[in-house]
Amino acid sequence: MTTIDLAEAREQSPPSSDAHFAAGPSMAGLLRPHLGGFAAVVILQVVGAVAGLAPLLAVVALGRALLSPNPIDHGHVWIVVIAGAVGLFVRLLFTAASSGIGHLLDGQVQLSFRRQLTARLGRVPIGWFSRRRTGELAKVVGEDVSAVHPFIAHAPGELVSAFVVPLVSLSYLFTVDWRLTLITLIPVVLAVALVPLMMTPTRLREQEEFDGAMGRIASSVVEFVQGISVVKAFGGSGRAHRKFLTAVDEFVSSFYRMVRGLAGIAAGMQLALSPPFVLLVVLIGGSALITTGSMAPADLLPFLLLGLGLTAPVAALGHGFDDLQAARRAVGRVRDVLAVPSLPEPAHPVAPRGHRVELHDVRFGYDADHEVLRGIDLVLEQGTTTAIVGPSGSGKSTLVQLLPRFFDPTHGSIVLGGVDLRELGSSELYRMVSFVFQDVRLLRASVADNIALAVPQADLDDVVRAARLADIHDRILELPRGYETMLGADAGLSGGEAQRISLARALLAATPVLVLDEATSFADPQTEQAVRRALGTLGGDRTILVIAHRWETVADADTVVMLENGAIVERGRPAELLAQNGKFAAFWQSHRTAIADEIGDVLRGDESR
Repeated sequence: MTTIDLAEAREQSPPSSDAHFAAGPSMAGLLRPHLGGFAAVVILQVVGAVAGLAPLLAVVALGRALLSPNPIDHGHVWIVVIAGAVGLFVRLLFTAASSGIGHLLDGQVQLSFRRQLTARLGRVPIGWFSRRRTGELAKVVGEDVSAVHPFIAHAPGELVSAFVVPLVSLSYLFTVDWRLTLITLIPVVLAVALVPLMMTPTRLREQEEFDGAMGRIASSVVEFVQGISVVKAFGGSGRAHRKFLTAVDEFVSSFYRMVRGLAGIAAGMQLALSPPFVLLVVLIGGSALITTGSMAPADLLPFLLLGLGLTAPVAALGHGFDDLQAARRAVGRVRDVLAVPSLPEPAHPVAPRGHRVELHDVRFGYDADHEVLRGIDLVLEQGTTTAIVGPSGSGKSTLVQLLPRFFDPTHGSIVLGGVDLRELGSSELYRMVSFVFQDVRLLRASVADNIALAVPQADLDDVVRAARLADIHDRILELPRGYETMLGADAGLSGGEAQRISLARALLAATPVLVLDEATSFADPQTEQAVRRALGTLGGDRTILVIAHRWETVADADTVVMLENGAIVERGRPAELLAQNGKFAAFWQSHRTAIADEIGDVLRGDESR
């Protein structure tokens, strides 16, 4: 059983245009609504960066005044000191304001991204989720959105400083001595020359492999934790651990490859930008000019101060590019999700007339190279139960998932009440069709709220009635707070109990069409019988489509449809199909034999103990 937040399940996502997402929004497109905030961050950072040079220039001016052979002008000295202090205060004030706005902007951007992802995920075909790893999708919504934080909150200020500070410093140093200015640039040029080496196709591929390995680790952890009870019960913990360890090994290998490729480049950049190396270059060049009489000794001071100031912003520039690349890759994955086509909604929805279901030459494949369903023609009459049977991989689950429109057929049509499903609005479709699958999702909410999810206005009597029909009422009363028990907090449920809660939810919804993907697969025989009785009492005009693996379910059906390799090979009443001694009879006999063999193995194992 998996639980999710009720508030998250019911939250209304803000509307957004499908056209906006059709081609996958660019990074610039995603950030365009926030350009005003970015402009404020940049302007404040520019002022702060320039003001930050004032204390250094004040030290230079003081050095010249103190080293001058002329008498010290105390008034001038105090003006210089005050100017340096004011510059320092302005720097602190403006950079703090820039950082604060940047972090607020980061929160707005992340909120916007998550709202857009929520809106998109709320409109994609439900079946799309079954084809994706939970961990990788969680990484997009969680980690990848969070990965924009350094780029939004820190990189703009760092990148601005990296360009503004050197530009202003160099402009000043050129007025002092252009020759020593060029010499001072040698460490910066060496470091900048190494930056392209960090962005070669090989380095970028290594970084993408590293991100992919991180996603696989997240997926393997999620899958292991979600299935831990089954894994341990069937002695598969070793295999599950090996899968996780394999993901870790792949991550370590990709990490080592990335580090090996970047280590030499990073070390070279750090050496070139290190204060000792910069001082050595400036002192050698300055000494050469001073000893030849080409430059006054006092003029060396600004180069010693501002030369060192050039390296920190350039180092930050390197980190800024790292953040930019990480954000680019993360936003790329966000874009991939935002670019997933929405389930098309009709411009003018048509109301169905009744709930007779017809499938006309339905074909479907998850990819263009392999067709899962091949030319399905089927009619589900009102008030009947149709059981789908067939070997594993025959297309049973795919077929029943088309009815609640988890996917649209690649060819043909599915008609409900005389209307193609694609002409029904989603709200109308789910008012007509409810479904219960093996993979049950319950909310982190009360039992009553879980059952009443589709009918939030239902009173407790209606909820209890549905729970009784699903044979889960007595178990609910055993929970700490009965129907008010918070699932996932106060108590948990077994797989069969969770399925019965899900079935009660569908029964309370009372939709004319009910789809069951072996919804009682985890139930014991008594519960199975109770649920079948419940479905029998619904009777009347309800249309039921069920995947059946038990003879009792098949025997209760009005029609049995036998699938094989994505096509219908036999259909008819259960007794008639058995009497024909065809494919259905052979399949069912082999199925019963396999079950009998499994029971015999268990009994023999018990006797041996």
